[in-house]
Amino acid sequence: MSFFSKLKARLTRSSSKLEEGLEAIVEDGGVSEEVDAAPETPAEPEPEPAPEPAPIPAPTPVPAPEPEPTPTPEPTPVPPSTPEEEPEPDLPPEPDRPPEPDLPPETPPETPPDAPLELPAGAPDEIAPPGPAGPDTAPTEMPQPFDPMPDGTPPELDIGLDASVGVPEAEFSQRPGFFGRILGRKEKKTVVRRVLDDDMLESLEELMIASDMGVDTALRVTANIAEGRLGKRLSVEEIKDLLAREIARIMDPVAKPMPLYAKKPQVVLVVGVNGSGKTTTIGKLASQFRGAGKSVIIAAGDTFRAAAVEQLQVWGERAGVPVMTAPEGSDPASLAFDAMTRAEAEGADLLMIDTAGRLQNRADLMEELAKIVRVIRKKDPDAPHNTLLV
Repeated sequence: MSFFSKLKARLTRSSSKLEEGLEAIVEDGGVSEEVDAAPETPAEPEPEPAPEPAPIPAPTPVPAPEPEPTPTPEPTPVPPSTPEEEPEPDLPPEPDRPPEPDLPPETPPETPPDAPLELPAGAPDEIAPPGPAGPDTAPTEMPQPFDPMPDGTPPELDIGLDASVGVPEAEFSQRPGFFGRILGRKEKKTVVRRVLDDDMLESLEELMIASDMGVDTALRVTANIAEGRLGKRLSVEEIKDLLAREIARIMDPVAKPMPLYAKKPQVVLVVGVNGSGKTTTIGKLASQFRGAGKSVIIAAGDTFRAAAVEQLQVWGERAGVPVMTAPEGSDPASLAFDAMTRAEAEGADLLMIDTAGRLQNRADLMEELAKIVRVIRKKDPDAPHNTLLV
């Protein structure tokens, strides 16, 4: 089981080296504590915009009523002439018939009374058939036969479903129990905290220097974090928040937006060391300028590193920006020249050229970078208009 627990820990661990280093520093000498989990606040729905009032149509002019024509007097009808009836001829009188003799009245035959029926013992009482109704008895109404198929649809039953129907079990497992809801208890989570001391500050300095931060900047950041917090317990999330605040405070005075000039295309050359994030920065800038309504073209000039072109193509697809590529190991200066030609033909606003990572002590690689600048200046003497060192 220890093998699977280690495998799960590796899979769930963050891929960032900085976060891994912070977790290792805090866990070394840290103590686990149970804290209340922050309740998830539901996102407030955005107010719907009020519908614009419909324009009131202009009243249409009502035409004047036409004068009614004067009625013409109807001609008086002439009664039709009725023909005079002819007198009927007199018929001869019929002869008198002799009177018939009187017959005695017929008496109906007497019917013997029905004998009473003998019921077997133990049989249920049967209802006697109704006899002839007398003059004082009212006629009884016969019950209507039962209709097995009534007309119309039966009324629907309003059965309220339980609110728990259709709710996944995971949601119930996250809810507190019955007594927890009554007593107002909240869910607990385990957080590892470590006391901020000199050893922890030294480990933070080494971690930031290893993450390509300058020595002076790393010392400044750790000193500001330690101010007023020595001896207090800090978790990984709290240290990350403090680092983000300090770095933002240092970068705020020198941060400035990249200027955009009226001349098209504006060429941006991105340079830097290996693994500094040049390709990722190009993808983010391309997405930002594309969202601002600018047309952007990217030239994948890093023909040395494996999978660099494919990585930039993925960023281009996400941002909706075309990416010009060249075979691996080809001259990046020729690709930059072709990209410059296409950008001028299409009237693009921005051309971003990616380059391979290099150090200043590699003379051959620095000469390759100078060649890229000379080639694009054949198209535009002022290019590159911006150079970003990442």
